[in-house]
Amino acid sequence: MTKSPLLSLPGAVPAEGPDEGVAAHYGDLFREQRALADGTGFVDLSHRPVVAVSGEDRLSWLHLLLTQHVSGLPPGRAAEALILSAHGHIEHALYLVDDGTTTWMHVEPGTQDDLLAYLESMRFFYRVELRDATGDYAVVHLPAGSIATVPDGWVVRETPYGRDVFVPRGELESFAEQAGPPIGTLALEALRIEAHRPRLGLETDHRTIPHELGWLDTAVHLDKGCYRGQETVARVHNLGRPPRRLVFLHLDGSEVKLPGHGTPVRLADEGPEGRQIGFVTSSARHYELGPIALALVKRNVPADAVLLAGSVPANQEIVVAP
Repeated sequence: MTKSPLLSLPGAVPAEGPDEGVAAHYGDLFREQRALADGTGFVDLSHRPVVAVSGEDRLSWLHLLLTQHVSGLPPGRAAEALILSAHGHIEHALYLVDDGTTTWMHVEPGTQDDLLAYLESMRFFYRVELRDATGDYAVVHLPAGSIATVPDGWVVRETPYGRDVFVPRGELESFAEQAGPPIGTLALEALRIEAHRPRLGLETDHRTIPHELGWLDTAVHLDKGCYRGQETVARVHNLGRPPRRLVFLHLDGSEVKLPGHGTPVRLADEGPEGRQIGFVTSSARHYELGPIALALVKRNVPADAVLLAGSVPANQEIVVAP
């Protein structure tokens, strides 16, 4: 675990689970969410591993391994990509940007060793160099609309949701001083759930395929050449029948406790002892929407059915069409 020095900032409460090592919040969760939505502040993501791939063959080589079309990725353009198993199940999620000489990516905590081992096994005769750059660089997220200044020469991954800045780790504290008020990962998670964006290890299990989560829209290029797992992607896409689908849940606000990751989801008309038709993947308290969640349910669950997340009634909103 990489423990951030920014945990020493006033009010910092350490996060648990996959975001352990940085702050969950700094004392006012809803204020932090509003600030993030308004484009102010920064989120410390320095616990996320950073992997760097250099060498003149880096993009053409990555293109062969990833679900995304990256062979001609222009410098500065962000990309999102997956690595699949031979059966099409999601193994890694990568958030990339190329600076003209090196492809930078940040990944989920705890996944970098397996990722680097797989990439190393696929090097063959390609002119690429791999390294775990986590010790040298820390990721900081600036929301869309942020006016924080990023020094020239730093690597920035810009998306519709904001900028992921690869900060030299020795300059993390000084950068944080001018980036605005600190915002914890719980605020970022609430906005992620609101935006229906999946996260590896939360929305995924050992058999998840991209179609179930809507990742075809952002992380999979359907017209590129072969890569591991492509046969499953093409077959399920053409048939249009993924076994499960991601849904967004508006939870009953009368319950005090949020249903956590893995909480069984059932049909409300069958009651809390009914058959399980899915599970909660992520949940949060949103500053405007109240308690919300994402869940993975069976494809044939009626889109208008009221669900139970544990004992909490929930109305579903379609993310992936049945």
